[in-house]
Amino acid sequence: MSFPEQRPGFHDTVAAGVSLKPQHFEQAMASRLRGIWYEVHPENYLMQGGPRRRGLRQVAADRDISFHGVGASLGGPDLPDADHLKAIRQLVDDIQPVRLSEHAVWSSIDQTYLAELLPLPRTQPVLLNLVAGVDVYQSAMGRTILIENPTNYLTVHSDMDEADFLLEVSDRTGCGLLLDINNLYLSAHNVGIDPKAYIKALPPKKVGEIHIAGFDADPQFGHRLLIDSHASAVADPVWSLLDYALTHLGPKPVLIERDANLPEFSVLEQEVHRAQRMLDRLRELDHA
Repeated sequence: MSFPEQRPGFHDTVAAGVSLKPQHFEQAMASRLRGIWYEVHPENYLMQGGPRRRGLRQVAADRDISFHGVGASLGGPDLPDADHLKAIRQLVDDIQPVRLSEHAVWSSIDQTYLAELLPLPRTQPVLLNLVAGVDVYQSAMGRTILIENPTNYLTVHSDMDEADFLLEVSDRTGCGLLLDINNLYLSAHNVGIDPKAYIKALPPKKVGEIHIAGFDADPQFGHRLLIDSHASAVADPVWSLLDYALTHLGPKPVLIERDANLPEFSVLEQEVHRAQRMLDRLRELDHA
């Protein structure tokens, strides 16, 4: 079964964006950064009305919005919940996001939602679960999605490398990939994944979006274990890995993720501007 690709947005050029929170709606609409776009977790906007849904609709009227789901449990033992998918589809039809993504993880079992994005064992049976989950999700949405690589905190049983695992899912379902550079950096630190080999294994045409974010040391284990907190500024080594990824993959939409410990919107704009400069330099080199 084939689905429409991610729909075109308002902007003709690939640009940098930032996570959007309700307290920043007014600043987001007033931002003067060229091409800035915004991403939200659709699960936070499933109410039928109210100021939050109304504010998102107003931003979406003249800015590109991307949906990044966190509740589907695509790779779990059970297929994604039908009621959840129906609610997401209604929001998709209302807001018309330019991109729609989810996580290649599991987060529920026996109808119990764990509120965690848990890495999957990379085995053939789990591969089939993830393929089935992506197929059901895409059928419910009526379009292709992007799936994001997880943060690994311990080594899981594997029949294949993570990049090959996700590419196999992409080949079987037609979905694209969302490369989370912060997740990859943390996985390299925590379990020894080779981040550059991982990036080089990805065909550029498969990657539809890139994320970067801040991380923190685990409260118990310190810097021996890094946590994907989205609660601090993007660290320098993550910026460096982003530069490496863009050199291999070419210009891609880049998102600054920030979900906690929110600073002033102007501080987030500075990180967006830094990412945009990297994209601009890449284009300059391509045209040199």
